[in-house]
Amino acid sequence: MPAPFSDRPPTAHELLAFYLEAGVDCALDDEPQDRLSEAQQPVAPVAPAPRTTPAEPALRTLPPKGSAAPPPMPAPRADAAPPPDIAAQSARDAAATAKTLDELRGLLDAFDGCALKATASRLVFADGNPEAKIMLVGEAPGRDEDIQGLPFVGRSGQLLDRMLAAIGLDRTKVYIANVIPWRPPGNRTPTPQETQICLPFIRRQIELVDPDVLVCLGNPSSQTLLNTREGIMKTRGKWIQYDTGKRSIRAMPTFHPAYLLRSPIYKRLAWQDLRAIRTALHANASS
Repeated sequence: MPAPFSDRPPTAHELLAFYLEAGVDCALDDEPQDRLSEAQQPVAPVAPAPRTTPAEPALRTLPPKGSAAPPPMPAPRADAAPPPDIAAQSARDAAATAKTLDELRGLLDAFDGCALKATASRLVFADGNPEAKIMLVGEAPGRDEDIQGLPFVGRSGQLLDRMLAAIGLDRTKVYIANVIPWRPPGNRTPTPQETQICLPFIRRQIELVDPDVLVCLGNPSSQTLLNTREGIMKTRGKWIQYDTGKRSIRAMPTFHPAYLLRSPIYKRLAWQDLRAIRTALHANASS
């Protein structure tokens, strides 16, 4: 039996595996940086700032009369991201113009109002059948989704496929998307500002697909789309009306597959939700 500790240095494969487990899956610089050697370099002492007494207030020195005015402040960079409120309004204006899903995807490709686009590898728009009667919406892409450009293709996606198969569905019979179409760095939680900027696009996506049943996978998706503050434990399994502005769609929150991987004890409740969804689809098909 090998000893639990070894003096040998780790192999490249072992080191990469450790980095992936720790969540390090992207490089920040083109060349490696030896931070240890930088830390050992002597630091020049900083001269203390001259002390002033309260009786000596700082005086503002004005330029002599008739001298040139100080130079103006530099203008903001043209490629800087707009403020969140302006970006959200731009997203609403752009999404409203999309007549088809292809147009909506093109608008997202050209949209620069969300900073997540700059750090993601590619847009993760959707997968499945746009003519499907059921649409599933998660929160944001992960590492595997960012690589392939498709939602739910990692471990959670494999579990989702098995969940769908349990009620007689597959990706040819459903449509899958996310509230956020770009992967947040390190799979961090999207900020409220990022969510609000992307919200008009997923709302328009739901309108264009026009499903009979909307399934919100996980708490962030449920709270964002269904405008509720309640947690997933209280909302899961309940039918909530989602208003597109043209019609009302039956929506159900349920657990995100990634959560079920971490907490398999809740798979029993997820199965109850899936059966209710299957019943609703059959009822719509027979009506």
